Amino acid sequence: MADVINLRLARKARDRSDKQRQAEANRARHGASKAERTRVTAEAERAARLLDGKRRDPAD
Repeated sequence: MADVINLRLARKARDRSDKQRQAEANRARHGASKAERTRVTAEAERAARLLDGKRRDPAD
């Protein structure tokens, strides 16, 4: 005899997995990982500090 399954729960699980798969595709297509964003931000801040340190007349 076959196992009885709740169709509502099966449909919701299927929808969740579809949304998760779509989110992964969107992240791969459009986004950068958090580590990459953090690294880029840190490099930009460091470059700004170096540039400010080389000014001839620092702003008070």
